[in-house]
Amino acid sequence: MADEQLIRATWQGATIAESGDTVVVEGNHYFPVASVNGEYLCESATTSVCPWKGTASYYTLEVGDFVNEDAAWFYPDPKPEAEEIRDRVAFWKGVEVGPA
Repeated sequence: MADEQLIRATWQGATIAESGDTVVVEGNHYFPVASVNGEYLCESATTSVCPWKGTASYYTLEVGDFVNEDAAWFYPDPKPEAEEIRDRVAFWKGVEVGPA
């Protein structure tokens, strides 16, 4: 179910994402890809596998001279049970996510 409160993801003083339409799965807010500031994202070769969500891909965040390896992830082709997170991005590794 989508969260209707405005949620913001920040790191190193930059707003990485902001949306009133996040989906919370396992305590993580998944932001619509259109709400993520792509200028801070760099593709990563890292992947991981979740038994019920599928294979995750990652982005590294770059804000100024600061780099946060694999701090954002997404499921390009989620399993049917996780379809609600398709085209959405979540964050960790020190990225602050909470009410705007």
